Amino acid sequence: MSKLPLIDGIMKYISEKNNLFCMPGHKQGKGFLCTNEGKIFYDNFIKFDLTEVDGLDNLHHAEGIIKEAEEKLSEFYGTKKSYFLVNGSTSGNLAMIFTCFNEGDKVIVERNCHRSIFNGIIMRKLKPVYIKNNFNDKINAPLAIDEEYFLKLLDENRDAKGVIITYPNYYGVCCNLEFIAKEAKKRGMKVVVDSAHGAHFGVCDELPKSAVKLGCDIVVMSAHKTLPSLTQTAYLHLCSNDVEMDKLDFYVSSFLTTSPSYIFMASMDYARFYIEEKGEDEYRKLIYKCNKYARKINKIQGMHILSEEDLKNENQCIDKTRFVINVDKGYSAFKLYNYLKKNFIQPEMCDSQNVILIFSPFNGEEEFEKLYTVLKDCKMEELRDKNLDLKELSIPKMGINPWEALNGGKEMVNIEEAEGKICADAIVPYPPGVPILMPGEIISKVSIDEIKYYLENNALVMGINEYKINTVIRR
Repeated sequence: MSKLPLIDGIMKYISEKNNLFCMPGHKQGKGFLCTNEGKIFYDNFIKFDLTEVDGLDNLHHAEGIIKEAEEKLSEFYGTKKSYFLVNGSTSGNLAMIFTCFNEGDKVIVERNCHRSIFNGIIMRKLKPVYIKNNFNDKINAPLAIDEEYFLKLLDENRDAKGVIITYPNYYGVCCNLEFIAKEAKKRGMKVVVDSAHGAHFGVCDELPKSAVKLGCDIVVMSAHKTLPSLTQTAYLHLCSNDVEMDKLDFYVSSFLTTSPSYIFMASMDYARFYIEEKGEDEYRKLIYKCNKYARKINKIQGMHILSEEDLKNENQCIDKTRFVINVDKGYSAFKLYNYLKKNFIQPEMCDSQNVILIFSPFNGEEEFEKLYTVLKDCKMEELRDKNLDLKELSIPKMGINPWEALNGGKEMVNIEEAEGKICADAIVPYPPGVPILMPGEIISKVSIDEIKYYLENNALVMGINEYKINTVIRR
């Protein structure tokens, strides 16, 4: 048994020299080594692990260098105020939910939001009304919001206090956020956005517009997902005058550690510097490579890279710096994912028919060429398997409010015996972190089949323990 299992395990992974088409965006340090400023940070990394001593400011009462760095961040993105988040986008999502909504408020929320949004809904004791996204038959996945359905939902729930949107989703698809924000604000609702995967948006005109420019109130972005910053780093942006800044200050501070990492903060400052100084040119080069290899991969029988043409909606757009590799029906994306890993290519995630890869400017031509070669050499017959038809899935019915499911008695039951019972925990395949079931929802046969499908394909399903699910004991 290893004396240092974590360190030894990480060193083993590093020694395999995987091509990383996943987070974090700096791609094992290459994002720091490409500039003189980044090299200073890289070479002095451990020395940056400091605390709030004289001259280094205090994140919870910034008056010096942290204040200056956050002001530069705000100036670059064009916001009322911007914050460094050392507890990731999760802390930002919680802060914006607690700032904008009060206990008992009704909120309209996308069903494909990250689990941290749902956790915030539970903690704040909100009443969610879920938006079901349009389904795309080609890639067998829900993609973006149907605008007519959204307007109907707004009019049916005029007492809702706000809308919670994801932009982009895990497939890189962006809804018509400007339209959504305009219609919601017209009805007096706040609009808060989890833009964890969109920190690089707007840096060039070939990318979607940044969420901070589209009429929303608060936007959260993960710095580490697409930019050269360390894992667990994120930004929160205040974009309107309709939010109490003092209240937001309080909740941001409340959800952050009182011992913030200066290494994290320095990496976020560098990420802003990099995208401001180098971003436009470097992202144009990256998109050129992505387009070039998408054309090549699309010639491989049985595979297709999702593009805006597949969306069939002129008001939706897609992040061109990621690949959604869709395999034809009758083939398994889980098997393709495992095939890529065996060839030392690490994707971000997969579902039944799609493998998602996230690129940054630090993925070189040789990495794209290797990806293409490995895909070209793939024997498609070895990927044959049944697919889960997600079109039949529907938003589960709510039995009790999500927060109510946390109180009272619970019992673990076998998945096969759970139909009709109320779910007590969030059931979340991870990644992407989008719940199949939320606490308080009634477990249906369709949900059980979906859970079993992920388990059969060796996916991590949080909330499932030894094929059992936690349920609420009804009285």
